[in-house]
Amino acid sequence: MQRSAGLRTEADAYRLAVSARLPRALRARLRWTLVEVGLRLASPPPSASRTAIALP
Repeated sequence: MQRSAGLRTEADAYRLAVSARLPRALRARLRWTLVEVGLRLASPPPSASRTAIALP
């Protein structure tokens, strides 16, 4: 009896944890955003001539 109550409690906790996860599409978008930010941080800053051309 006590064992089945413990298993039910574990199953309920697992269901709550699964429902609290981020949806797959949102996780993928967040992952790619973090990759893009990392790449921008790792690349050298733009040169002065490129910045001057980009400004109106």
